[in-house]
Amino acid sequence: MLALHDLLSANPYPGRGVLCARTHFGAVLGGYFLTGRSPASRDRALSLNDGELVVGPLTPGDHDPLRHYAAATATRDWLVLGNGEQVSQAADRLRAGASPTDALSGFEYEPDPPIRTSRLTALISRDGGRTIVFGAARPSRAARLTSNVMTLAVQDLEPGEAVLLTTYDSDGEQVSVAAPFAEASVSARSGEDLLDEIWRALGDRFRIAAAVVDPAQGPKSAIQRSA
Repeated sequence: MLALHDLLSANPYPGRGVLCARTHFGAVLGGYFLTGRSPASRDRALSLNDGELVVGPLTPGDHDPLRHYAAATATRDWLVLGNGEQVSQAADRLRAGASPTDALSGFEYEPDPPIRTSRLTALISRDGGRTIVFGAARPSRAARLTSNVMTLAVQDLEPGEAVLLTTYDSDGEQVSVAAPFAEASVSARSGEDLLDEIWRALGDRFRIAAAVVDPAQGPKSAIQRSA
């Protein structure tokens, strides 16, 4: 199993990513990061707004739902992380009584041809993170235009284990769909360590922002770093 640092540093432009990791001190934490190539993509930052961790513009302008969204929110039982407006939609479904699988169903990849960015979501239970349910709506690597919709349930991560989903596998020039998920090892003992591990692995050419969140405390616990 590759180290998280090695896994990310081998993929110079991973796009956006969500992960869940258990530190060596036993805490289960959620992580989110974003990278970007274009000026519009890079003109973004993370901030706390009404109890949510939000990706918004640095320069005032029109709202773009593909670039501006809640990246982390919480319900009574779940921390919800992800890379688009489906985060708020999944949280609303959970609050209405949907199961985690149903809350993650029916999404489509983003309407941004030719890249067709995947929508990635992670639900982390607020009982110490015993259960994590990842969801992804990804484009096919074939010619088919319908979405591949995946859910992945993970339970009882061991200390030093992480599961990562990213949107792209890319050198920064050619962009392809990333693998469905990857398992990795982490050396982190704390949330600050995990954030540093993520940040150092993201090349400074593309990295924009990253955050680590404690599910029990919700988005208000987010620790962040920005380019």
